[in-house]
Amino acid sequence: MTSETENLFVNEFAQAAPDIVFHLAAQSLVRRSYAQPQETWAVNVMGTANLLDALRPVRHRCACVIVTTDKIYENREWEHPYRETDRLGGHDPYSASKAGAELVVSSYRSSFFSGGPVQLASARAGNVIGGGDWAKNRLLPDLARAFSAGEMLVFRNPASTRPWQHVLEPLAGYLRLAERLFNNDGYDAAYNFGPEIQDVRSVQEVIESAVRLWPGAYEYRKDLNAPHEAGRLMLGIERSRSRLGWTPRWDVERGIAETVGWYRDVAGGADPVALTRTQITTFEAGK
Repeated sequence: MTSETENLFVNEFAQAAPDIVFHLAAQSLVRRSYAQPQETWAVNVMGTANLLDALRPVRHRCACVIVTTDKIYENREWEHPYRETDRLGGHDPYSASKAGAELVVSSYRSSFFSGGPVQLASARAGNVIGGGDWAKNRLLPDLARAFSAGEMLVFRNPASTRPWQHVLEPLAGYLRLAERLFNNDGYDAAYNFGPEIQDVRSVQEVIESAVRLWPGAYEYRKDLNAPHEAGRLMLGIERSRSRLGWTPRWDVERGIAETVGWYRDVAGGADPVALTRTQITTFEAGK
C-alpha cells in the first residue's frame, strides 16, 4: 500500500467513525494460494495489518472482528478438535498466511489496543457452505455447476473430513461476538465457530447427502500432481459456547439441504435474493 493510499484509507475510517468493523476480505482459496502465493500473503497478512493500522487513531469505543479460518492451526491430523490455544501453522500459503493474520491481530492487540477503546477479536470459522458461493475447487459449488449443466462432478480427497457448516452459522457468531466486544471488556480473544463434533463429515459423505437432494453423476479421480491438503480437521467450539452463548442451530444435514436446495432452485430459475432472504428469516426464527 502506497503512502497516499494508506492516508486515504485512514481518512476514510476517520470520517466513517465506525462503532463495529468486520474484516472478511481475503484471498480464500487453498489451490489459488499455490499458484499465487505472494498475492495470498499480501492480501491476507498485509491487508489485515493495513486495516488495523487505520484503527490506531480511533479514540471512541469500537469493536473489530477479524475473520480468519479453521485452517490456521498446525495440522497434525489429530482425531480431536483444535482449540484456540493450539499452535498456529499452515502447510499451504493460504493456511500459513491466515495464521500470519492471527499473529498480526495478536501483535496489534498487545502493542496498540490493550486498555484502549478498540476491542479486537478474531473468528475462526469451519468449512462454510451456502448458496451464492461460485468459487472454483469448492465441493458444493463444483457440484452445482456440474449438475446444472448435466455433467459429471469430478471430486478429490473423498476421505478428507471437514467441519462443514452453513454460512449463516458463523455469521450469527460474528454478530454475537461484535455485540459482546462493543458492550463489554474481556472478550478480545480468538473464537472458533464450527459444527458439533458429531456433524463433521467426509467429502464422500457430503456428496452422498447432496445427491439424495439433487441426483447427478459423480466420480472420484486421484490427481497424482495435486498439492498438499489436510486430511482431517475439526474445531472445538467450547469457548464460543461458554463465553458467547453461541451454538449451531442447523446440523450438517440441514446445512447441506439448505445449500443444495438453493443451488438447485436457482438453476431452475428461482430468484437467488428471495431464496437467501427466506433462509435468513427461517434461520433467525430458529426453524
